Amino acid sequence: MNAIFAALFLLCAAVFLCSDPNGFLGALLSGGQKAATLSLSLVAVYCVWLGFFKVLERSGLSEKLARAAFPFAKRLFRSEDKEALYLACGNLSANILGLPGAPTPLGVRAAERFCAAKNRYAADMLFVLNATSLQLLPTTVIALRLAAGSSSPADIFLPTLLSTALSTLLGALLLFLFSRRRADG
Repeated sequence: MNAIFAALFLLCAAVFLCSDPNGFLGALLSGGQKAATLSLSLVAVYCVWLGFFKVLERSGLSEKLARAAFPFAKRLFRSEDKEALYLACGNLSANILGLPGAPTPLGVRAAERFCAAKNRYAADMLFVLNATSLQLLPTTVIALRLAAGSSSPADIFLPTLLSTALSTLLGALLLFLFSRRRADG
């Protein structure tokens, strides 16, 4: 994949150099500056939310929230493995808050535990819920829109909530229906 992107970049750079040699360096530097600004904005958002999660964890509130979610998670994942359910709940809660990179280690460990217990349904459900990713707070997209100069970056809140809720419900329903068919057949 890196070779494809490198070849694409070099091809575009060659075409740009041939068509506008004077504008090439300016565009290259301007793009780098915008990329650095955007990266710093995203780092700030991630720092705030990861700090928030650390405070929740140290205060014991995350444990209480996970315990409150256990009855629902047990039914959703059809699992009794408390550690896997705790990891899955942490993964999903970080996704719900719009932190796409932060929950990945939790999701990987939860999937490994589900697979080790030969609970394919739970691993599949975790995959579906991560792929459809219900977003209550699309913080990353709001930060991207803010960094791009949007006058109202939070306008995507309701459309994002509705579309991700629908995709999550549909994905979970389809998995539920097809897993029953697979078990019956």
